[in-house]
Amino acid sequence: MLDYARVMPGEAFDRVEVEVVFLRMNQAPKRPLAVLPASAVLSRERLSVAEYRVLYNEVGGPWLWWLRRMMPDDMLARHLANSAVAFHVLRVDGQVAGFFETDAGYWPNVNLNYFGLMPAFIGKGLGKPLLDAAVDSVFDGGSPLRGMTVNTCSADHPRALPNYVAAGFKEVRRIREEWDIPRRLGLKLPEHLRG
Repeated sequence: MLDYARVMPGEAFDRVEVEVVFLRMNQAPKRPLAVLPASAVLSRERLSVAEYRVLYNEVGGPWLWWLRRMMPDDMLARHLANSAVAFHVLRVDGQVAGFFETDAGYWPNVNLNYFGLMPAFIGKGLGKPLLDAAVDSVFDGGSPLRGMTVNTCSADHPRALPNYVAAGFKEVRRIREEWDIPRRLGLKLPEHLRG
C-alpha cells in the first residue's frame, strides 16, 4: 500500500475485499475512430488540484475511488503537472459528464489510470464512445508504444469489465486485495465488499 494511503494509528476504517482484474490491449482495435454524440465535446485539459478532486470524487464516489482522496495536495499537484499524464474531460451541452486519465510514464506502455462518467450521465450511451476515445488517444498517430493497460475491480460499476473487454482489452490476471478505507472519507461501502 502507498504510504500516503495507510490509515493513521487509531483511525477508524472499514476493510473491504476486492477482486482486481488487470487487462491489456497490444494494438489498436480495428474500428473507425470514436464518434461522440453531437452535444458532446471532449478536450484535453490541465486541471488544478481542486478541479481534479471534484471530478475524481464525483465520478468515483459510487465506486470506492479512494486512493487519490488520500493523496496530499502537493503530491497530487506534481502528478497533475507531469507531462506523461493526460486528462480528457467530456462535456455534454456544457456540463461536465466524465473524464479519463492516461499515463505514459510506463512507456512503451500507457495506462488508463481512471475512466468514468458523472452519476447523472451513466446509462445515456456515453460510456462506449468515451472509452473508445480513450483508446484512440493512446493508439492514434502510430507511435511505437507496446500496449495499453487498465485495471478494474469488484468495487467498480458492474459493466466496467465487460465494457473493457468489448473495447478490445484482454484479461491478463486477477488478484484479491484488502483495502482499509478510512471512515473520514465518507464513502458508502457496498455490503458485498465488506471483509
